Amino acid sequence: MNRALLIHPGITAHSHLDRLQLILLTSDDRARWERLVADDPGGHVLQCWAWGELKRAFGWNPLRIALWDTAGDRLVAGAQVLLRPIPWTGSLLAYIPRGPVLNWADASLCQTFFASLHAFLRARKVAVLRMEPAVPESIGPSSLQQGKHLITPPAAPLAAYFGGLYGAVSGHTLVQHLTRMGFRRTQDRVQLLRTIAIDLTPDEQVIRHRQKPKWRYNAGLAASKGVTIRPAQSLEEVERWYELMEITRKRNRFTGHPFSYYQRAWELLGAVHQGHLLLAEYAGKLLAGAFITLVGQQGIYLYGASGNERRNLMPNHLLQWEAMRWAKAQGATLYDLWGIADSDDPAHPEAGLSGFKRGWGGQVITYIGTFDYVYAPTPYLCFRGGRAIRQQVTALRASLRRRGYF
Repeated sequence: MNRALLIHPGITAHSHLDRLQLILLTSDDRARWERLVADDPGGHVLQCWAWGELKRAFGWNPLRIALWDTAGDRLVAGAQVLLRPIPWTGSLLAYIPRGPVLNWADASLCQTFFASLHAFLRARKVAVLRMEPAVPESIGPSSLQQGKHLITPPAAPLAAYFGGLYGAVSGHTLVQHLTRMGFRRTQDRVQLLRTIAIDLTPDEQVIRHRQKPKWRYNAGLAASKGVTIRPAQSLEEVERWYELMEITRKRNRFTGHPFSYYQRAWELLGAVHQGHLLLAEYAGKLLAGAFITLVGQQGIYLYGASGNERRNLMPNHLLQWEAMRWAKAQGATLYDLWGIADSDDPAHPEAGLSGFKRGWGGQVITYIGTFDYVYAPTPYLCFRGGRAIRQQVTALRASLRRRGYF
C-alpha cells in the first residue's frame, strides 16, 4: 500500500504494534476499507464509504483513517471521521458515528490507535473528537404483551445475542477504559441511545414465534389481501416514496430531510448494494416503503414512510417482515429497527412508534452513548453552547408541531 504516512506510533514495546502505521486512505483504498468494516463484528453502515460520501454532499468532510500493518499488508483498525467547522472559532469538529472499527478487547491496540489519531486531529485544528461507538452497554428483551400478562424474560450475557455479535467486550468495561483514556461521557447525543434489534440467527419459524400474535396476523393479513413487496427500480419510484414521506412527516409531526438527501442515499448506497428501498403496493398503488441498509452482519431499517390510504391492509407489518426475511437471506444476523424512545414512559412523544417496534419481539439495545475528547477547551465550549441553543429551538418547534400550530 503506497500511502502517505501520517504517524508512526512507536510508543509501545509490543513488537506487533511497532509494525503499525496510521495512514489516510484515498478512493483507491475503498475496497480495503469496505472489507475492514464488513468483517468487523460491529461494522456499521455509518462507517461505510458510501455513507461518508452522502455526508460530504451535505456539508461534512469525510476522512478514512486507518492503522496499517506493514508486515501483513492489511488494515487492522480505522475510523471514518466526519469533519465540520465549528462556527466563529476557526476550529473543527471531528465526529465518528458508530465507530471506530476497532477490536475493543485489545487494550494496547486501542491505545496505539487513539494516540495516533489524537496527534493527527490536533495537527488539523480539531477542537473536539466526538464518537458514538457501536458497543452496547446492555441488551435485554423487549416486553411482549400477551393477554393481560407482561412477559419480560431475564437478560442474558451480551454474547448470547445475535450469534455472539457483541460478545467481545462489555460496555461497562469500555466506558471505564475510555474514561481512563481521557474521554468525557456526555448526554448531548447525535445518534439515539436505544434501539430494538431482531435476532435473525434462528429459523423463520422461531423469529415469527417471538413476535406479538397480532403482528404475525397483520403481516399475514396484508399478504392474503394482495399487498406485495418489491424493491424500487427507478428514481421516479423513489420520488413516489418521498411523497409518502411528506405525508408521514405531516401526520406524525416530525422534521425530515429534503428529497435530495434520500435520492443521494439511494444512489450511493444502492450502487454498492448496501441500500435497498422496499415498496409495499396494492393493486398498483404505493402504500408504504422502507429504506433498508445491509453492511456486514447488520440489516438496518433506516427510513420508512406510509400513506393515509388502505392502512387497514396493514402494509407496514408485511413490509417489515419481508425486510427481515430479505436481510436474513443476505447473511445478516441482526435486523435493527433504528431507534426507540430513551424512556419507557407511555406519554413520551415517540411511545407509539416504539410500541410498533417492540411488537416484533426483538432485543432492546442500549448503547454506551456519546464520548468527547477535547483538544481546545474554548472552541469546545462554543460548540456545546451552539448545540444547546439548536436543541432548545428544535424542542420548541417540535412542541408547537405536536400542538398543531404548523
